[in-house]
Amino acid sequence: MTPTPSETIAAGEAALGIEFGSTRIKAVLIDASGTPIATGGFDWENQLVDGLWSYPEEQIWEGLRGAYASLCSDVKQRYDLEITHLGAMGISAMMHGYIALDEDGQLLAPFRTWRNTNTGPATEILSEALNFNMPHRWSGAHLYQAVLDGEDHLGSIRQITTLAGLVHQKLSGRSVLGIGDASGMFPIDPVAHDYDQKRLAKFDELLAQAQVPFSLRDVLPPVLVAGQDAGHLTEAGARLLDPSGTLQPGVLMCPPEGDAGTGMVATNAVAARTGNVSAGTSIFAMVVLERDLARVHPELDMVTTPDGLPVAMVHSNNGASEWDQWVGVFAELIESAGFTLPRPALYDLAYAKALEGAADGGGLVAYNFLSGEPIVGLDQGRPLFFRTPDSPVTLANFMRTQLMAIFGVLRLGMDILIEDEGVQLDRLLAHGGLFKTPVVAQKIMAGALRTPVEVSTTAGEGGPWGMALLALYTSQFAQEMTLPQFLDTKIFARMDSSVIEPDPADIEGFNSFLGRYRRGLPAEAAAGENS
Repeated sequence: MTPTPSETIAAGEAALGIEFGSTRIKAVLIDASGTPIATGGFDWENQLVDGLWSYPEEQIWEGLRGAYASLCSDVKQRYDLEITHLGAMGISAMMHGYIALDEDGQLLAPFRTWRNTNTGPATEILSEALNFNMPHRWSGAHLYQAVLDGEDHLGSIRQITTLAGLVHQKLSGRSVLGIGDASGMFPIDPVAHDYDQKRLAKFDELLAQAQVPFSLRDVLPPVLVAGQDAGHLTEAGARLLDPSGTLQPGVLMCPPEGDAGTGMVATNAVAARTGNVSAGTSIFAMVVLERDLARVHPELDMVTTPDGLPVAMVHSNNGASEWDQWVGVFAELIESAGFTLPRPALYDLAYAKALEGAADGGGLVAYNFLSGEPIVGLDQGRPLFFRTPDSPVTLANFMRTQLMAIFGVLRLGMDILIEDEGVQLDRLLAHGGLFKTPVVAQKIMAGALRTPVEVSTTAGEGGPWGMALLALYTSQFAQEMTLPQFLDTKIFARMDSSVIEPDPADIEGFNSFLGRYRRGLPAEAAAGENS
């Protein structure tokens, strides 16, 4: 008989996933079937400091403890239990960015997030030298930009890592990375499941020419694949996570991963010819490839699944944040009239109204660019909304246009992958907060990308659930089956999902919107340059 959640928790067999998202740190506890049995969270927000997006270091640890404490509170409320032991756990976080550490493991500069696009000179040099698209967000690009800028901390660097790698190291005492997260630092050899050695040598030549006192291969974390032992929760790590002393050390930890990898796991999109879209503060598509791409595309990132298969990634820095801002404006209007409406209900109303709008948004145009967007060549972002004089603004058209704008850059990148490279997709799965309200975003995305979109009942759980699944896989199933087999047979075989086929009217409408979107990009660029 299947153990109850209370029995699983009391026996210390639950698996925990914690993911540091851009606006929320989430924790999910699951049982042996992969079913979520408790959740927790902590809100945080990045800040623009001295022209760079970052989070204060103390917020990392405050958020880690806060999310875990929130989870423990949920467990107490639901089951009247305390968590003393866990079967396994894992840490994931927003990919890319720059964390440089000294010999004592202390940060040498504020954490620079994926959102920063100040690395243009470095990406240009590295992409040519390595014959590989080195995106603005990648850790290697941030490191080389620091070299070009002559930053003072370079001489003290002993390791660079990602946010997930940093937190994992503090909890376990081991500096390692899952291969998917590592692939957001530097190109990966998918056969060797390690950094590409030839490209490492070329990068190190550039460092030597700049008289940098270390080689990249010496400061990068070792690479692990899904299912490998990544260490155990230490006594110090347990106290960092749970200052109350209730949680005991010794918990098995799986390799830390990036949010792209956990999104693939959370949607069962880790096999060739599958793909997923993760929609949150940023929005990105991951397509698992059957073959190498014919040529290098600056619009496409090459990363891997958590078990090392090559993946083409279309990444848009800007996702649902501008949508959230506008929902907040309407919430303020309602409150100023003396009414109260729970925020989830308000979101449901906004989505429903968007579905009433014209398929092309009624002639309106919007850009959700809070930060730069490399795919369209923008180093800076400015949210914009405009219309022609004969395009009247209705609430329905306005909300639909704001939703369509979320998928604009994604569509431009997917066109390269599907039309130029001829990549085949059997299914495209979606997850993230944008899909918590059924149908609406799923339907608009199906029209935008001209492909069926599947959303499972766990779509709203997203990355932290995917991270918990990776922890469960490591502790119970890695020795007997592959990651795709585990997901197919143990997790998703019993999972309900819905598939929406693209509506021809939505396809035509989005194409019309996209035409205006393309024509308006010079105005978006000018707004960023002149403000």
